[in-house]
Amino acid sequence: MAGLSKIISALLLFAVAALAAVRFGLISEDVNPFSPLSLDNPQQWFVDFKLAALRDDEQLCRAVLNKRHADAVPISDKPVREGCGWSNSVSVSRLGGAKVTVSPLTCEMTAATALWVIQDVQPLARETLGSGVAQIHTIGTYSCRNIAGRDRRSQHGKANAIDISGFTLEDGRYVSVRNDWKGNGPKAKFLKRVYRGACRYFRVTLGPDSNAAHADHFHFDRSAFRACA
Repeated sequence: MAGLSKIISALLLFAVAALAAVRFGLISEDVNPFSPLSLDNPQQWFVDFKLAALRDDEQLCRAVLNKRHADAVPISDKPVREGCGWSNSVSVSRLGGAKVTVSPLTCEMTAATALWVIQDVQPLARETLGSGVAQIHTIGTYSCRNIAGRDRRSQHGKANAIDISGFTLEDGRYVSVRNDWKGNGPKAKFLKRVYRGACRYFRVTLGPDSNAAHADHFHFDRSAFRACA
């Protein structure tokens, strides 16, 4: 108990110090934990904290999902019943310059996916494969079901997860999680690098090396728990 009290005291002290530093202009927006998330800023700190701040703040999340980086239209809430439903969610048609057709998806997850596409997927595709990504293929967001083999609802049940199966490049080539994950070729390197990078934006990442259920796709979500390899 004493150890927990020390941790809480340290966190409170940090918060007070951070607020004071912000008030007197001693830290930049990049390292300010209280500045809103920006899809334009690859240098910002506290990304996970800032994404979590969007969860219940519709006004802030709409401001973050600007037209420059995200085509996302707000949709009506579906009250959660028996562990399934959604709130503060959107219908998505484009993120980070790539076509992505999903609905519903929580605003928090949409912002996380946009950051991943902007900061990892697009630059790594150009670096590794010589072409940007035109379309991201998904196999689901909302699905009222339990986690496979467990007596607990999946984050899909709250539209707080996305499953990604592949990418179509601007030059027409297709990169498949199922077919191109293994090996050391450019497509495999691209897939492994974008998968590793996803841990910065998502709380849970699962892929072909996680289990057989994810042999053909990446699962990303913003769960309260963290399982990010």
